This record gives sequence, structure tokens and C-alpha cells, in this order.
Amino acid sequence: MTKYDVIGIGNAIVDVLTRSDDSFLDLMGIQKGIMQLVERERGEMLYGSMEARTQVPGGSVANTMAGIGNLGLSTGFIGRVRNDALGRFYAEEMEKGGTDFVNPPVAGGELPTSRSMIFISPDGERSMNTYLGISAELGPEDVAEDVAANARILFLEGYLYDKPKGKQAFEAASRATRAAGGMAGIALSDPFCVDRHRADFRQLVRDLDYVIGNEQEWLSLYETDDLGTALETAAGESGLIVCTRSGSDVVLVRGDEEATVPVNRVVPVDATGAGDQFAAGFLYGLATGVDLATSGRMGCVAAAEVIGHVGPRPEADLKALFRAEGLI
Repeated sequence: MTKYDVIGIGNAIVDVLTRSDDSFLDLMGIQKGIMQLVERERGEMLYGSMEARTQVPGGSVANTMAGIGNLGLSTGFIGRVRNDALGRFYAEEMEKGGTDFVNPPVAGGELPTSRSMIFISPDGERSMNTYLGISAELGPEDVAEDVAANARILFLEGYLYDKPKGKQAFEAASRATRAAGGMAGIALSDPFCVDRHRADFRQLVRDLDYVIGNEQEWLSLYETDDLGTALETAAGESGLIVCTRSGSDVVLVRGDEEATVPVNRVVPVDATGAGDQFAAGFLYGLATGVDLATSGRMGCVAAAEVIGHVGPRPEADLKALFRAEGLI
């Protein structure tokens, strides 16, 4: 019997959130609505510019693990933090949330724990400025084979491909999980990440068990303006694909099974974590064996919950929300 229902591997990043208007973003040279990587000096400058900031453990896949843990499944997370104040905070908060943080904070080293400065606009859009720090040093030595092999489902973060060691860690975890009979899949992360690693990601669509992306990511992956063409190509190569579209229907395809799930539009308080929590609901459905349409609806309910408050992790009981919707 496997120890974990779902294990994630990705960047361990402390999210630092504050509210700001668009004029502040312009003043600071921040591109609205996307994730930008920043160097240490700019990261420290942006951190210092934030007023009334809130700190929470983040990182895309780690947020997803928190959502799955909220739903009562056993979760673990493979990530790298330094043994500094932010790193200890991160590890402790993950454990408090019910997710095993399987690697202890690293003593010594020059790079601090990673952090993302997130500026939330009045319309709920978030602009992320991420200093990767020590999380970018995640490598195969951080992947214990007996941990990765003890997962029914492994969820991987496309951002890991930004460093060769991250790619190696990703591949080591995937091999161990699949060799033990588990499933491994990836989130495409963002269109710019797809641009940087298009050839690798196309191969992953063919090699892995499932792939989750949004409309822009799928279009970028296949270098087309026609979403139908992109998804048809992906579905022909992958066991299971998922396409989310902000405020529009979600499309899921697994072999001959296809589902289109309508989305109820809501005005976000904070869009941070919407994709992460969609993945949590979807993976819960995958782990519990429900059909594609139900998995997609679970993802939509979880995403709607998280954009209703500040922060990337659920505050309500997601299982209770699923029951209210007749999903379980």
C-alpha cells in the first residue's frame, strides 16, 4: 500500500502578498497579471516596497498539495528551502496543513529561501515577481526514491525545467513513481515557461500520464492560434489532457472520453492560486476514480473558492463544497 495519495515536486516559495493599484505597477515596472522571475536585488527592493504584507507558504504545486490535503487525501511535497526564518516558516506551515515536507531545511549555503512578491490589483488580478533562491537548486539528490515510489499520483511543476538540476529531479521522481505503478503528470506552468521548454514539454505530453494547461499554454506549446488544433494534437499524443480557460468552459480528454465543464463566472477577490486549486480538485477526482466531467467540476469548485479570498490556498472545507454541489 502506498503512503501517499498524491506527491508534488516543485519550487518551495514563500508568497508575500499585498494590495496595489495599477499605477504602482507601472511605477515599479511590473507587468500586470503574469509571473516574472527577478534577481535577488530587485526582489529585496520589491519586498521593501510592500505595505501590509501577508506571508504564506506558496509555490504552484505546493498550493495544490494543500488543496488536496484539505480534501482529506494523504499528501507529500518534495521541495528545497534554506534553514533560515522563511525556510523554517515554510516547512512548519506545510506540516501544519497536513502535507509532509519530506526534505528538511538545508543548513548553510549562499542562497536564501525563495519568495514571490505578489501585488493584487483592485480587479483581483495578481502580478507575481519571483526570486527563486534556493528552490532553484532542487536536484535529483533531493528526491528520495522510497518517497517518490510511495505515491499513487505524482504532480510535477513545469517551472522546474528552468534549471538542469530541476529537470533531473523531475525525471528521477517520475521514473520512481511510474516504476512502482503510479501515475505522473505535469502542469505547464505558464506560456513563457512553455516557450522556453517547448521541445521538452511536447515530449512530456507523449510520455506522461496526464497534462494540465490553460488556453494560452496549449496554444504556445503547439505554436498555433487555434485551440481546437492544439488540443486535438495533444489528445492524440497524451493519455489525459486538461485545458482551463479563464471564465470559460474547461475541456478534458482521455482517449475516447471527452468532457466540457461550464464555469460559473465570479469576480475574483484575488486570482492567486486559481489554477493551483483547479488542479487540486481535478487530482482529487482522478485519485478517487470519478469520471472526467466530475473531476473537472471538482476543479472548478475548488478554484472558485480560492479566488473568493486573498491567498493561494483554500479556507473553506472543499469536501463540504463538493457535497453541496452533489459531486460526492
